[in-house]
Amino acid sequence: MSAVLKFLSRTQGKNGPALVDWISYIYLLLGFLIIFLPVLWLLLNSIKSQFLLQKLDTNILPLDYDRVVRATVFGPEGKEIFIMKDMPEWVIYWNELRDEDKKNENNPNEFISNYEGKEYYALRTHLGLVSDHAKKLIKQKNLPEWLIKYPSMFPDAKKEYDPQEFLTNLNEEEIRLMSEFLGIKPYKPNGFTSQILISAINPETNKLEEYSVSRLNNNKDTVNARLISNPQGGIVKLQTQDIIVNKKLRPSWINYSDPLTNNVRGMSFDAVKCLSNSLFVTIVATIITVLINSMAAFALSKYKFNGQIIFFIIILATLMVPASVLIVGIFKMVSMTGLNGSLWGVIIPGAATPTGVFMLRQYMLTIPDELLEAARMDAASEWSIYWKIVFPLALPAIAVLGILSIIWRWNDLILPMIAVSTTKTAYTIQLCLLDFQGEYVAQEHYRLAMTVVSLIPTTLVFVFLQRYITTGIANTGIK
Repeated sequence: MSAVLKFLSRTQGKNGPALVDWISYIYLLLGFLIIFLPVLWLLLNSIKSQFLLQKLDTNILPLDYDRVVRATVFGPEGKEIFIMKDMPEWVIYWNELRDEDKKNENNPNEFISNYEGKEYYALRTHLGLVSDHAKKLIKQKNLPEWLIKYPSMFPDAKKEYDPQEFLTNLNEEEIRLMSEFLGIKPYKPNGFTSQILISAINPETNKLEEYSVSRLNNNKDTVNARLISNPQGGIVKLQTQDIIVNKKLRPSWINYSDPLTNNVRGMSFDAVKCLSNSLFVTIVATIITVLINSMAAFALSKYKFNGQIIFFIIILATLMVPASVLIVGIFKMVSMTGLNGSLWGVIIPGAATPTGVFMLRQYMLTIPDELLEAARMDAASEWSIYWKIVFPLALPAIAVLGILSIIWRWNDLILPMIAVSTTKTAYTIQLCLLDFQGEYVAQEHYRLAMTVVSLIPTTLVFVFLQRYITTGIANTGIK
């Protein structure tokens, strides 16, 4: 640490920082912020809850708000909107809880027994009790068994049945329950949405009152709010600068724990398997890449043969071909060789890289040919010359290639999509991250957390081995 402080405190001027010093430090600070701020944003957002991310929360820290519930109940009189305060956290976050946590929480049936009317109906839908209560009622009343399957039937199949005729002998509450379960109008699934509790001066009464808002955006002058004492009164526009809101630090660590323990609600996500696949691909591909590229560089730098320059130019020319142009060719090659669905289909197509061949060739040109001639005079084989002389002497450049290969292969998405997109057990971590983006449900809180996890290996490699990168690149091409 002292060495870092000593380096940062150096100045060109004898009596203090000179103009060049100020320019240098400003440039250094600017570069640090450009690199560090996006990473800091990713880290802090990875511990925000799904609620905050869905509401596009602009706070830097994971600050949660006091919440209320905006409930919507449907019935013969139409839609009724009302606000429910002082709900327990386990009820508000019910849809975000893991299955095992739901079992350990308070009994939902016992909890909703304390409510009646519209609040009872909203809580019954939110806690997922409509289906259980309806199935229990069907058995008690000896109603037809097909009523249980009716909600999941296709529209054409539903035309063959008439559930209305079996509801005539039920009381009002039972009719409502069965109608909600079967999806019979005018009843619909009731709404239950968590919203932010704020306080502000009522423009009409000039009194401080409580409102509920869907989301807060400090960049906008006004916010759409609903008065808690009169939710049916519609939306009211409040000045953002005049509202009062309580915040508390509430990191959402389940963003990390759920995927790592294969406990993501609604999907099967095995982060450990994805990480192990990426680790296998990265290690094996890096070893193969280093061997193939170093052999090609050895031949191009130390042997004289017809077409040597042409081969080298062709290899360099492939650097100018975009990766997207090669997708179809790689797909056909993987399919024809039977490597699709296998991790080897990810490893082999990218084993040889023109960048690696060029870099190692330039470095190997600096190795004196006299060493190779002396080894040949001692009856050393060409393999021995490569493995015992050239390879050890080229280790600085090989280390650079190995580090770059680790970063390339770990972060690669194109090859896994081509080779193993149809085999989930072979997904790498980058391909697994796409699972959190669905057509109807986007679980960004999990994706941000797993993105942070996926950055850890390459970050550690770069931090601890960066000196080999600077040394190898600095020496490459020096004759």
